Amino acid sequence: MSIVISGNPGVGKHTITKEISKMLRLPIIDINNIAKDAGLLEKNENTNDVDTKKLKKILEERISEKNIIVGHLAPYVLAKNRVKTIIVLRRNPYDLIEVYKERKYSDKKIIENIGSEVLGIIAHDSISKFHEKTFQINNSGKDIQGTVKKIMTIISDNKGNEIVDWLDLVTKNNDLKKFFVD
Repeated sequence: MSIVISGNPGVGKHTITKEISKMLRLPIIDINNIAKDAGLLEKNENTNDVDTKKLKKILEERISEKNIIVGHLAPYVLAKNRVKTIIVLRRNPYDLIEVYKERKYSDKKIIENIGSEVLGIIAHDSISKFHEKTFQINNSGKDIQGTVKKIMTIISDNKGNEIVDWLDLVTKNNDLKKFFVD
């Protein structure tokens, strides 16, 4: 069964996955690269839509017993019985604004991704599908090694879930309108 690293764009999935892969000496399966190589990405304004049914079939064939899978689409394209643990990286939405601006995301794409992080969409969908196999980690800040250490504890001990609630933070800061379109 696989270890999965998921979360919204910009939360550090690929950086963390590379470190975990080195430590565990496991190959990485990048969901986005597989979708791209299979010609499943369809441009739609400023986003790429993916045929998740076709992608799910392709991944079923490519996933071996021991690997690390990375991608924000993980909860939508992976079967529960193929996943040992899924780590959903979370990041402060105020930090993500700068990440998305550096990536030159459109304002619409920024709002969509930030809104998803504030509401915890990927975390919710992962918990709904993978239940006790799902763990959240707050990856705000620059402490890559600290995040890697937390993930290694989760992998070895099945403990270490963090409660991440950006909606409470944004509400307390009276910034709902900043992250959601009227």
